[in-house]
This record gives sequence, structure tokens and C-alpha cells, in this order.
Amino acid sequence: MMSSLFTFLLVVQALVAAAMIGVILMQKSEGGGLGVGGSPAGLLSARGAADFMTRATTVLACLFVGLSIVLAAMASVGRGGSTIDTSLSKSAQTSGAAPAASITAPAQPAEGTAAGTAPAQLSDDPLAAAAAAAANQNAVPADAQKAPPPTK
Repeated sequence: MMSSLFTFLLVVQALVAAAMIGVILMQKSEGGGLGVGGSPAGLLSARGAADFMTRATTVLACLFVGLSIVLAAMASVGRGGSTIDTSLSKSAQTSGAAPAASITAPAQPAEGTAAGTAPAQLSDDPLAAAAAAAANQNAVPADAQKAPPPTK
């Protein structure tokens, strides 16, 4: 029931806003805005028509503000409590090495690996993985150092 009332009030607010825009645009420009001034022989030049338009604008503006407050209150009451999703928080690292040490320390080859390649490190830190990838790209394999340059 609350949802249908909310929808009804939202439609009423849209109609009030459209009516307010129309009433404001039909009013005579007192200051000659954009160089377009109204002539005394215009459609709504009578003093009574100007008073009606001013009152209509005031009533529609008050309705619009009132409906906005009511809709905001209904929207805030209808919401339940919020929960914070902690599934993406960084967990404490279980290894003894700090991630900064793996970035700044030179790569030491592990046993059974080639002298020019660094071992793959398991880490949750994306910067450590990027630094290891950059170190692997900059390392020149031993076979490439001994090969003669290609000739044409």
C-alpha cells in the first residue's frame, strides 16, 4: 500500500512541477529578460491576470515543496537498516614478509630456476605482482645475451 501511495504522490508532484513551469512561462517578463518585453496590449496584461498568475505560482511552489518533503520522508521510512559489505576488505597477510620488502628487495633466484628469472611470489598485493611482472620483462634471458645479432 505504501508503494502505491508513493507512486501516486510522485505522479502528482510531476503534474504540479509541469503546471508550475507552464504558469511561470506564461507570466509577463517584468525586467525584459533576454530583450523580449511584453506589450501592454498582450494576452495577460490586465492587473487581475497578473495577480492570479503570481498567486498560482506561489500555491504551486508551496505544493511542490510540501510534496518533496512528504516523498523524502516516505522514502526514508520505507528503507531498512543498511549493512556494510566487508567481503572486499584486505585481509591480514599470513606470510612473514611485508609487501614493501618484496617490491624493494632484489629478486633472488630460487633453487632450480634459471639465473635470470625471478620466482613467482604468491601475494594478495597487486603492486607486488606488478613489480614482479616488470622485473620479469626487464630481465634478459641468458640465451639472448649469447646469440649473435641477426644479419640481413
